[in-house]
Amino acid sequence: MTDVTLVDSHCHLDFDDFGGDFEAVLARARENGVARMLTICTRVTKFDQVLKIAEAADNIRCSVGIHPHEAANEPDVDVAKLVELSRHPKVVGIGEAGLDYFYDKSPRDRQRQVFATHIEASRASGLPLIVHSRDADEDTVKLLEAGAVQGGLTGVIHCFTATQYLADAALAMGFYISLSGIVTFKNAESLRAVAKSIPLDRLLVETDSPYLAPMPMRGKRNEPAFVRHTAQYVADFLGLPLADLAAATTANFDRLFAKARAG
Repeated sequence: MTDVTLVDSHCHLDFDDFGGDFEAVLARARENGVARMLTICTRVTKFDQVLKIAEAADNIRCSVGIHPHEAANEPDVDVAKLVELSRHPKVVGIGEAGLDYFYDKSPRDRQRQVFATHIEASRASGLPLIVHSRDADEDTVKLLEAGAVQGGLTGVIHCFTATQYLADAALAMGFYISLSGIVTFKNAESLRAVAKSIPLDRLLVETDSPYLAPMPMRGKRNEPAFVRHTAQYVADFLGLPLADLAAATTANFDRLFAKARAG
């Protein structure tokens, strides 16, 4: 099944769900044409573990950042510290960071503060920002635009489930949009409508594993190999051969995460 080359642009390989069969997970990814993976940091206090995963294989890169769920639990980290950690050769992005007003696991003012710090770290480091946004479109756009107007900000709205408004605003700022297995769910018609408006040269695919396994794997632990199912689904509803969708999303990943390509 290695007739295409795909990148899982967002997964969490340091999570305990992968503790028992890490090597098998990587092998299944290879068998399904998933040549590279970006494993994402959600807590700076766990960054060393994330980095260790990235260092365990040539085809894995990582990010550094604080998820909005963890914004109230993690210690204060300033722009300088994030930039310092991002200098490691394996670190290719800042985040994931952003706003989650659906679960509200951290106070909203704290989420906004931490997100703003990551936006500045992205600008300062020159690395793309990996954005989490749920039920927070207006504040997400407001903060991103405040950073973008100063220049040097790029990134991706990961696991996109938001509105056309956020998609249009992100694209206008030069951001990319990444689709997860959610796009394959039966009740995701509104998401698919937005997805059809995303230019092919701004599209990424991801698993967000171990969560959100796509159809027909829904209900199972997600893993990077399953990004092939999402890619096939997206290719089908866009009317493209899988090989074309895979080539486009891989080229997009390399354009956005240029440090990953250089390394």
